[in-house]
Parts: sequence; structure tokens; C-alpha cells
Amino acid sequence: MGDGRDLASAYNDDSVLFRVLRHLGWDSLADIGYFTLPTLPFVVLTGPVPFQRRLARRSLALLDARPGQLVLDAGCGRGATTARLGAAGCRALGVDVQRAQIDQARRRFGGLPGVRFAVADATALPGQAARIPLKDGSFDRVHCLEAAFHFGHEGRRSFLNESFRLLRPGGRLVLVDVTSRTDQPIGALDPTGLVRATWRFDDLEPCERYPRTASAAGFTTRRILDWTTPVLHRAAGLCALFVGAASTRAGRRALCVRWPGLRTLDARDWDEVIAVVRAHRAIGRATRYTAYVLDKPAAGVAA
Repeated sequence: MGDGRDLASAYNDDSVLFRVLRHLGWDSLADIGYFTLPTLPFVVLTGPVPFQRRLARRSLALLDARPGQLVLDAGCGRGATTARLGAAGCRALGVDVQRAQIDQARRRFGGLPGVRFAVADATALPGQAARIPLKDGSFDRVHCLEAAFHFGHEGRRSFLNESFRLLRPGGRLVLVDVTSRTDQPIGALDPTGLVRATWRFDDLEPCERYPRTASAAGFTTRRILDWTTPVLHRAAGLCALFVGAASTRAGRRALCVRWPGLRTLDARDWDEVIAVVRAHRAIGRATRYTAYVLDKPAAGVAA
């Protein structure tokens, strides 16, 4: 997995897109969001947070985690999903390579019962984290929401192997990720490199390769859910509206009235964010958003 310090620049004000998203309402969560048609018009009123929470709830629901179970939240970011697991009665350990994110998670949620955080690489876990041993077969569930695209292909393979090792027989991994529709090289999808540079990743996993790699690690695939439309397509539509407004002076003024923090952007910032969003929309045509429910066979059951 990449250096956490380099990755951090995608999730702080070094990135003009992150600055814009923060002013729009990104806070403890940094996922894209799950947008339903009836609620879509309310984005202007509420910002992205309710939709981000909906995506997190849907992802966590696939875990079917029970009170008392030990759950690893891999790539936990600022800790909101880990905190939700703790609130449900789980013993939850959130790990992330970004120290700044873990520091913030600890400040926000570190006092909650059953919730712990540690700086750790989910693709190469240490022997213990936050005084919790990471032994073979010691966890009931592993959760990874919108983080594995940062790992690289070999990192994702390592993460699947680590998750299988960590889970008890009958345990479950829920992996939700941005994936590629084909095995087309990433350079063909993102020729300017703007998307990769913004989010600090090297490639996307072809959606059909994930189950094969999971099977090689020992998992059985219980479910595959395609959330491309409610996540990527509808987010892309909102981005198109934003870019349309941001492309004119009157539109920028209107955006700044609704979200006053955007007034900190200068003309160069606006031009940069428009270019970055347009690059995202172009790559979006070749990407999917996929949720995988992967089970470790119970003892005595062949994969």
C-alpha cells in the first residue's frame, strides 16, 4: 500500500477537490454517498452527509455483525463507520495508514465503549493493534468501505489474504470498492492522470477479477451488488450541475451564497476543480461501484 503521508494529501486541503467537498459538507465520512431519486433534490439543502451516511449504513448492514463480535474496519478514515459498529455493540477496531485520520478518529470516537483505533496497513497487518492481537481466526467480521482502490492490485490481493487469515471459520468480509468495468489499463481511462493524482491511487480492480482473487484466498462469494447507478451515476449528475454553475461568474456567486466556504477559492482554484471533476466524469463511464460479500467457509466446509 502507498505511503500514508502521501495518501493524506488526498484527504486534506492540499487537494482543491477535497477543499470543495469539505465546504460542501464532507466531515467524518469521506465516501461518495448513496443517492436515491426521491431524495436527490434535497442535496442542495442538506449537502452530501445524509447520503454518505446511507452508503455507510448499507455497507455495514451487509456485515450482519452481532453484538459482542470482533470487527476490523479496514481503511476506517475518520472513524465514523467504526463508531457505528461500536454503537451496535460490536468490539470494533478501526485501522488506517493515515495518522492524521486516526488522530481525528480518536478525538471524535475514541471514548466510545468497544471502539479502538490504530495506525496500521490493512494489507500487511502487525501482530497487534491498539493492544488487540491480530491472530489467525481471531475476528468475526472485516469491513472495508471505499478504501481498497488505494491498495493497488498486489495490495488488494494481500488484503484479501490477510482478511481470510484474520477471520474465524464462518466469518465475513464486506468489501465495497470503485472498480473497473474492464481490464483496460488505467492510463486509457484517466489519460491526464488527474483522477489518480487527486486520490493517490495507481489502478482500479476489474470488477470481475475481485471474486476470482477472493476465491484464490479461500473465500466463497455470497453476494455481489452493483451500486453503480445510485453511487457513481447520480454523483456524476450532481457533479455536472456543479461544474455547470462553477463555469460562470453568476453560478459561482450562487454556489458561494449556498456554501460560503467556497468564497476562499480563487479563479485558479475554480478552473482546477472544474478540470478535476470533468476528468472524474470521463473515467466514470468505465467504472463501477461494487459491494462484495465474501464468507470464510465454516470449519469442515470446503471453499
